[in-house]
Amino acid sequence: MSQHNAQPPAASDLARTVWPAVPRNPLVLVPVGSTEQHGPHLPFDTDSVIARAVAVGVAGALSSAPLVAPPVLYGASGEHAHFPGTVSIGHEALSSVLVELVRSLSLWAGSVVFVNGHGGNASTLGNVVPQMRAEGHEVAWTGCGVPGGDAHAGRTETSLMLHLAPQDVRMDMAVAGDTRPIGTLMPDLIAHGVRVVSPSGVLGDPAGASADEGRRLIELMVAVTVRRIGAGVTDDRGHLVVPDEMPSAAPGLAPERRIALS
Repeated sequence: MSQHNAQPPAASDLARTVWPAVPRNPLVLVPVGSTEQHGPHLPFDTDSVIARAVAVGVAGALSSAPLVAPPVLYGASGEHAHFPGTVSIGHEALSSVLVELVRSLSLWAGSVVFVNGHGGNASTLGNVVPQMRAEGHEVAWTGCGVPGGDAHAGRTETSLMLHLAPQDVRMDMAVAGDTRPIGTLMPDLIAHGVRVVSPSGVLGDPAGASADEGRRLIELMVAVTVRRIGAGVTDDRGHLVVPDEMPSAAPGLAPERRIALS
């Protein structure tokens, strides 16, 4: 059975628990995804599926037994707007959603970590989380990227989805897109959107993707996230980091940016 269909234990799944069972001052993990095109072979909820899988894995690995909230299924996906089916709420609306989620969760949760599965949401999280920290909320965020991963709907995400939701992957429809590094592509993506750069919507090449690789990638993302939460250190955007992996002069590692999460 894929992890997409599997459910976390009821004790850690906020949607399936009842209010008397909510622990005192828990850590709450909030997956943040998107509803956007992922080429002709991956489903629109790819980012949300991956973010939730990471959150569920982290909840199972931490002794503090955090709660996993229902995912935020819509994000800032304007760069994919020219593909039918994409639904983007933009940065301003996403910012409002995240702010109100933190304020509401903080009435009973001890701390909140957003687990982000869509790169287009990063700038919003990088603005909202410091704002919420300034209000006195214990909140941070982390991403689901992996070193060397391709940009969008290529081998990385295809492998992840072959592991998490193989029934939703259409490998017979998979095609290679623009395989240039994301740094090279970014000016054109910002100026023109994904469809001008890659008519298929793929930024990368799904060839060689496998469920086994996807399993290893999920395990890596979970392990990195657990380590980041355990360290409890954020940069100046509220993004969780591991200090001993950062350059000694890296900005945003001042003691006041430490946060108790686990």
